[in-house]
Amino acid sequence: MSIPVLLITPPFTQLNTPYPATAYLKGFLNTKNIKSHQADLGIEVTCALFNKKGLQKLFDDINVQQKEHSENINRIITLQNDYVNTIDAVMFFLQGKSPTLAHSISSRNFLPEAKRFSQLDDLKWAFGSMGTQDKAKHIATMYLEDLSDLIKETVDEHFGFSRYAERLGRSANSFDELYTTLQQPYTYLDNILIEILKEKMDRLQPQLVALSVPFPGNLYTSLRCGQYIKQHYPNSKVVMGGGFANTELRSLSDERVFEFYDFITLDDGEAPLEILLQHLAGEKTIEELKRTFTLINGVVTYINNTSCTDYKQGQVGTPDYSDFFLDKYISAIEVINPMHSLWSDGRWNKLTMAHGCYWGKCTFCDISLDYIKNYEPLTASLLVDRMEAMIAQTGQNGFHFVDEAAPPALMRALALEIIRRKLVISWWANVRFEKNFTRDLCILLKASGCIAISGGLEVASDRLLKLIDKGITVAQVARVNKHFTQAGIMVHAYLMYGFPTQTAQETIDSLEMVRQLFEAGVLQSAFWHLFTMTAHSPVGLEPEKYKVEKVNKVIGTFANNDIEHTDPTGTDHESFSFGLKKSLLNYMHGACFDYPLQKWFDHKVPRTTIAPDYIIKALEDDALPTHNPNTKVVFLGNLPTAETITKSKKGNQWQILQLTFTTKKETITIKVDEKQGEWLLSMLPTINVRNEKPETLEKLKASYEAAGLNDFELFWDNKPVNGLWKAGLLQL
Repeated sequence: MSIPVLLITPPFTQLNTPYPATAYLKGFLNTKNIKSHQADLGIEVTCALFNKKGLQKLFDDINVQQKEHSENINRIITLQNDYVNTIDAVMFFLQGKSPTLAHSISSRNFLPEAKRFSQLDDLKWAFGSMGTQDKAKHIATMYLEDLSDLIKETVDEHFGFSRYAERLGRSANSFDELYTTLQQPYTYLDNILIEILKEKMDRLQPQLVALSVPFPGNLYTSLRCGQYIKQHYPNSKVVMGGGFANTELRSLSDERVFEFYDFITLDDGEAPLEILLQHLAGEKTIEELKRTFTLINGVVTYINNTSCTDYKQGQVGTPDYSDFFLDKYISAIEVINPMHSLWSDGRWNKLTMAHGCYWGKCTFCDISLDYIKNYEPLTASLLVDRMEAMIAQTGQNGFHFVDEAAPPALMRALALEIIRRKLVISWWANVRFEKNFTRDLCILLKASGCIAISGGLEVASDRLLKLIDKGITVAQVARVNKHFTQAGIMVHAYLMYGFPTQTAQETIDSLEMVRQLFEAGVLQSAFWHLFTMTAHSPVGLEPEKYKVEKVNKVIGTFANNDIEHTDPTGTDHESFSFGLKKSLLNYMHGACFDYPLQKWFDHKVPRTTIAPDYIIKALEDDALPTHNPNTKVVFLGNLPTAETITKSKKGNQWQILQLTFTTKKETITIKVDEKQGEWLLSMLPTINVRNEKPETLEKLKASYEAAGLNDFELFWDNKPVNGLWKAGLLQL
């Protein structure tokens, strides 16, 4: 058969869940009745390699080489029969098909062990909180990492489970090194990749192959795919798009790139792909292409038909996960931390709540590019429609919202819609740690199935956060994280070091802030990364404003996003890298909070100037929500039972109402004036979360006064009513 489009994610991104770009495009093509097929070659190559037959072939090839190897690799080769005989069982277990194997794996006498296991004894205590399944996943992951080390040292130096030949794609201003590498014979992994690709090309005979390249680690394999297709399937055209092109290739001028691709598109792919298909069908001229690079008369030419507008997010259809081998994905646990493991453990349907970023100000971010600056949110009802469709298709009810920063108001609306439809799901999202994440909003998010959030704390320094234009302070982040944590939502923070003008003192003070956040229990996971200056960020566009200097001002012919720079007023940022990451690994395991910060570094560092109780005091200063008449009031709980009690004192008698609320965890009893209690009891059905339109505080006050009652604020904002958030009475 012949199809119009074959959508491919080249190796490697994630092994636990499909990267969503091709699913988005396939969903869009469905709305146009254009047939397509999609494939995640990363999981397919992994499964072709890591099975009994594939691993035996690998060892046979290694044994033929007769090369000298390290002691670690010699150990693995000596144990090759143990690896070959256990690989199928391990893959089945990690694919969720053989959960009972966890006991054998956890026993530590089932799988062969090499260098990756040297860290295990130091972390043995952590397994108690993880459970047998997670412990086994971690052991099985290290087993695969040992095999990854084997592959790297013996047959393919570029190999990596989530990134392949990443060094070749990262900051490749010139195409020379990649081009030279692509003229070499196929690597061991190349041969497996091309064999799988050939089968698909022969079977599907696509008119167009669309390669989605989200990261530098997908670039090399996408070029190998394009090279093979153009050499062996001249009737099929090749287009590349995705995050790498969108950020790195905006000033592309090297014509050699088009020996591998026919077209490269930028930004949202729906409209450019549709017009490209119309062009290939003879319905559009080449001048009508949208945001597309191609070669015309030997010259790299960028064509952008501005008369063609992009599709609104509500028009692009529901992501379609068909064609993926959903039962082949493996759940791995690389780091023993429940929050950190979410990136590699479990199957997550991926969605975005909004296109772009509602904040769009951070000075390190590519805010001048389409994927950030063009903010367009979806409606909560449409989002949940798509979620229900994806659950029906994939059989999975876990969702990861991959927004740059999910908007709090939309998260609130989404949570209410999920609860109203009685969906039972688990979801997590990327956010900005802003003050709108109140205690009550976090409780609502948890009730809808939110299990975790990740957000950018960046440099934990108020001076630098202001320079970044993050719009937050460290104290505010601490309080927001407290709200998430107390609601039962795990928190991950993205941390940055090396921002322009950052001093050694600020780096150490930032580390102390992070230490205190972990010690206070309001941060569960984090990751440090070194600041990178990019061409499309405010820092990259105006470096002099941030007191940094570009090292090379010449625009390369290939990738031109990451910019090498010097920071004359800052410190030697890279010298802090190892110490920051080592300390963080310990903090994530709840260890070493009492270590002096100097202990993490092999060079002298300044003493911190942050008070040891800074974060604790910030948490104690958590202000109560301000009284806003437009605040929405919803009730998540069950209606209470009511009992009238007669009170007497000094010969006087009066009635009070005792209301008993039963929650999943506890029973809460309050006693209020009888008339006030009757009014509250009558209002609870009205403000029930399942009602389409939540009542506002202003309307509740009007109803209260219409009942002839006085002092609404005194009743509402004080005990016992203001403690009913524990029973699900929330102000949002």
